[in-house]
Amino acid sequence: MTVPDDFLHRFRLERAGVHGALVRLDEAWRHIHGNGEYDAPLAELLGQTVAASALFTSAIKFDGRLSIQLRDSGALRLLFAECTSDGQVRGIGRRDDEQAKARVSLEPGAHLAITIENSATDTRYQGLVPVEHGDLASAFEGYFRRSEQLPTRLVLAATGQRCAGLMLQQVAAAGGVHAGDADGWNRAEHLLATLRPDELLELPPEDLLYRLFHEEDIRLQAARPLAFGCTCSRERVADMLRSLGHEENESVLAEQGSAQITCEFCNRRYVFDGADVAALFVDEPPATAMPTRH
Repeated sequence: MTVPDDFLHRFRLERAGVHGALVRLDEAWRHIHGNGEYDAPLAELLGQTVAASALFTSAIKFDGRLSIQLRDSGALRLLFAECTSDGQVRGIGRRDDEQAKARVSLEPGAHLAITIENSATDTRYQGLVPVEHGDLASAFEGYFRRSEQLPTRLVLAATGQRCAGLMLQQVAAAGGVHAGDADGWNRAEHLLATLRPDELLELPPEDLLYRLFHEEDIRLQAARPLAFGCTCSRERVADMLRSLGHEENESVLAEQGSAQITCEFCNRRYVFDGADVAALFVDEPPATAMPTRH
């Protein structure tokens, strides 16, 4: 079986009654990493967040997207990662410039927001994830435990070249009774705890799962390819400029000669000259002068 360099595998441990997902990102992560000037601590947190966003789409059964966002955790100003149901990932991280010498980390008391959008129904669900123990995996495990009542275990890892994640969740059979044998979940948790970050990042999927769960009757599904993808477009930038209003755009043109917008996710640059800006407001009714009193 040929596996793409960037992939999502779903799998099931039949004996234990556990299902899971395995994500690894090479080219897509290098693209994301290359778009920003990330030091090692920030790159590690962002890579783990990107891997987690892809892992969580393994349960999405509709066309849409899932995003993870954290703001204001000490020197860590922003973490954002997104994965669509068709496997397009993107992400960005920012640190507080005023705390340039401080090490970025997840501060207890910070919150992560997980947002799920269904494109077909135009609905949006958001859950907040408290960061209690200073690491992403524990925060996400708590989210699934509280919001989904779904026992979950996660391992996340990232370097400058690759990021990866492995997630296990206990399967409930009909009537809420857990599938698998009575000790299945406990056994799977302990086996996952033996996984080293270098194994998660380097071992082929079949070898990795066999090393961990070879006695659990593994059912591995075909890999779903993942790739970097940005949803920016000239049309979206035009909508943003239009929302600023005619007067604000004219002010920018007078000062800079053109309106120039660079996407933070992919570094694509959009330039709108005077004619372009005028076209944005061609259907806007002219301003009505106030009547003059005599």
